[in-house]
Amino acid sequence: TAGTTTSRGSSVLCLSPVPPQASCVQHRLVVRDASSLQILQLYSCVDQIQYIEWSSDSLFILCAMYKRGIVQVWSLEQSEWHCKIDEGSAGLVASCWSPDGRHILNTTEFHLRITVWSLCTKSVSYIKYPKACQQGVAFTKDGRYMAVAERRDCKDFISIFVCRNWQLLRHFDTETQDLFGIEWAPNGCVLAAWDSCLEYKVLLYSLDGRLLSSYRAYEWPLGIKSIAWSPSSQFLAIGSFDEKVRILNHVTWKKITELEHPAVITSKNTIVYKEVEKSPTLDPERLSFPPTRALASSLFSTQSKYDICQVPVSLHYIKPVADKPNPKVGVGMLAFSADNCFLATKNDNIPNAVWIWDIRKLKLAVVLEQLYTVQGFQWDPCQPRLAVCTGSSRVYLWSPAGCVVVKVPGEGDFQIMSLSWHFSGDSMLLLSKDHFCVCYLEREEVK
Repeated sequence: TAGTTTSRGSSVLCLSPVPPQASCVQHRLVVRDASSLQILQLYSCVDQIQYIEWSSDSLFILCAMYKRGIVQVWSLEQSEWHCKIDEGSAGLVASCWSPDGRHILNTTEFHLRITVWSLCTKSVSYIKYPKACQQGVAFTKDGRYMAVAERRDCKDFISIFVCRNWQLLRHFDTETQDLFGIEWAPNGCVLAAWDSCLEYKVLLYSLDGRLLSSYRAYEWPLGIKSIAWSPSSQFLAIGSFDEKVRILNHVTWKKITELEHPAVITSKNTIVYKEVEKSPTLDPERLSFPPTRALASSLFSTQSKYDICQVPVSLHYIKPVADKPNPKVGVGMLAFSADNCFLATKNDNIPNAVWIWDIRKLKLAVVLEQLYTVQGFQWDPCQPRLAVCTGSSRVYLWSPAGCVVVKVPGEGDFQIMSLSWHFSGDSMLLLSKDHFCVCYLEREEVK
């Protein structure tokens, strides 16, 4: 890393697709330059901010205060302009931008309706009966269409709207018992809808509402836990509670392979990187009393690195508790690399491991075994480079060239709970419970 900068007290933070960056502290919104972290704007909201989001063109920021049922919108170009949306007695549980960055979608309490507010015409549209599920609203990547999961008369439906004028394009029922989520393929041609974990079912619909295919791997045990489209829309990966990932192809929508997550790695074609921790070695001649601040810090710090293990390798396995809800078992995280070549997964009952699959060969390429539970991972949007965080003060980077462990400098214990790449791949946000850090990465010069 070329350098890091840490800020204290930020509870919510997101990265805009252009230089500005925003964070909130209680009722204050802070807008900074993403390259220097210089403060550009300060805004004060009427109450504690619980959610912020940039518009698609990064000209506006919405701040949602769910307890008050209020959304405030701020303009970066015109500091004197502002907007306040009060949902009143209807309440507010979710708020987001439309793809054009000029409409705000507010979901009222008890999911009675979605209100679409226009910043340009000040008009209001209503979408009734939205379903309270994990992912009930999905936009196509080009921003032309929106799909909404609905629940009417004890049945599941999907409505597709044209985002230009919010007119209903298609409305159809789904063959689900309890619709859990919907997600468009990146090309916007196919909509995936899946049932709750009690029913293993994935349905694939065309833009006009036709059922293209239905997939079910098994019947009675717990079913689907996670889903991810490949950036090319050629593959749909389905993570299940049976600790497997099934990949469907875009031609026949049939399964092309099953990826298992065993507790013992035996294949000689798989590279296993194991994180090891050791105390630093100190030169006795450098010791002094009282010790300097830097020396005192190094005395109690530990260093981490990766070792390559020889197979077979036994991974840390946790037996799930069968009599508790939401068991820690199955594939709960999935992510394709931007070039479609790799798939990263996490099996929740092997919590310290990240599995990296070569999609070109449909084989396991690498396993990263961490010292602590993997909290999250995300691919670089520009190249096959994976960043992993485990709740420690280190960030872990993998690429086909190898692995590296990066210690985040700073005072105190900075526990990285989540991370987010900048769209350029040059920097990354590292977030703890009440701090954030911006990590800038150097690019190799092409000679």
